[in-house]
Amino acid sequence: MENRQNPKKTYELRGLVTAEKAKYHAEILANRIRKRFRHLSKRFKRQGIDCFRLYDWDIKEVRAVVDWYAGHAVIAEYVRMQTGPEWLSRMAKAVAEALDLPPERVHFKRRQTKTKKGPRYKRMGHGGERFVVHERDLCFWVNLDDFLDTGLYSDHRDTRVIIKKLAAGKDFLNLYAYTGAFTCAAAAGGAKTTTTVDRSATYIKWAKDNLELNGLSGLQHSFVQSDVMKFLKQAYHERKRFTLAFVDPPSFFNDLTRGVSFDINRDHLSLLQAVLEVMMPGSLVFFSTNHQRFEPSLNSLPVLDLAEITSSTIPEDYRNRQVHRLWRMTAA
Repeated sequence: MENRQNPKKTYELRGLVTAEKAKYHAEILANRIRKRFRHLSKRFKRQGIDCFRLYDWDIKEVRAVVDWYAGHAVIAEYVRMQTGPEWLSRMAKAVAEALDLPPERVHFKRRQTKTKKGPRYKRMGHGGERFVVHERDLCFWVNLDDFLDTGLYSDHRDTRVIIKKLAAGKDFLNLYAYTGAFTCAAAAGGAKTTTTVDRSATYIKWAKDNLELNGLSGLQHSFVQSDVMKFLKQAYHERKRFTLAFVDPPSFFNDLTRGVSFDINRDHLSLLQAVLEVMMPGSLVFFSTNHQRFEPSLNSLPVLDLAEITSSTIPEDYRNRQVHRLWRMTAA
């Protein structure tokens, strides 16, 4: 006789999320979101911060993060086979109800936890809808729909305070600059000059827009669309030197059209050696990565001191205390 398994039973045995379990996930997520919003929103409002993390994979079963952007919520699922195509929309509905938001103000994204293929910031649309958010005395343009990332990494808001405090009179170099948030921080802190470098024309323009938004535009601020290693080689040969730098490379990229690739574990040492060659002696370099399996190899760098300062730069709203890692070093 043919042995046929019950489809529903097989579905559950494979660990897939049933409708009943998804409903339970939505309930516990909504409860957590309500609690965190009450706890965080008033505190951050007093600081002039309207972008923060509400949920950071706090509950093992609910594999997602939820961020607040000035009246909008962004929920991102760390994709797995078990959840299926409807799970994320269920969670988004729960978030909307918990925060009393209309559906159009809840934006959802799917993230892969393990991939080395494709660009770091894959474009998802071309609506071009941007709005302004605030971070203390700075403000930035964000776009919650067209890209996987939004234009602002709020996990580094306290690092931007450090850069701003150090920037007065400095020649600041921002490598892998994305939308230029650190350039804005340095300019606001009184940097003598800033140089913003990124491979993407889109993000270079966005960085210019952010600087203009903060009333910080001027001839002392230069923007360079370039591969970072190419820029560093040229800057070294042209004897350009900097006195403060922030370096935040992607974990991986592979640009087949230009024949350029990068792997943070393989290439971070050679990258930082090239950075230090364009730094004045005694100047500070901050190196950051969000790669969760990063293996640092920094001891051979020609620096006067080297310290990991990660713990002092992770904001309270991030449960993942290594959402990024950060080192400070002084060029020899």
